[in-house]
Amino acid sequence: MSKAKNELYVESPVNGGQRVSNKLLTVNEVAMILRVSNMTVYRLVKNKQLPAIRVGKNYRIKEIDVDKYLDRGSG
Repeated sequence: MSKAKNELYVESPVNGGQRVSNKLLTVNEVAMILRVSNMTVYRLVKNKQLPAIRVGKNYRIKEIDVDKYLDRGSG
C-alpha cells in the first residue's frame, strides 16, 4: 500500500502552478524553521499573526501559513 502524500499540486493563475503543501507542523518544528523559541511561536499564534489549529492541548500550523508569514515579513 502506498502512503498518502502531504503535498498537493495545484495549477492556477494565482500560484503559477507551484507545489502547495498542506503539511501540519508542530510548534517545535515551526520554531526550528523560524529559528526562534517555542514561546515566540505561541505568541505569534496568540496574537493571530500565525494561524494555528488546536489538536487537543497542542497546536498545529500549516506549512503554507509559515511560508506566508515569512513572505510578508516579521511585522
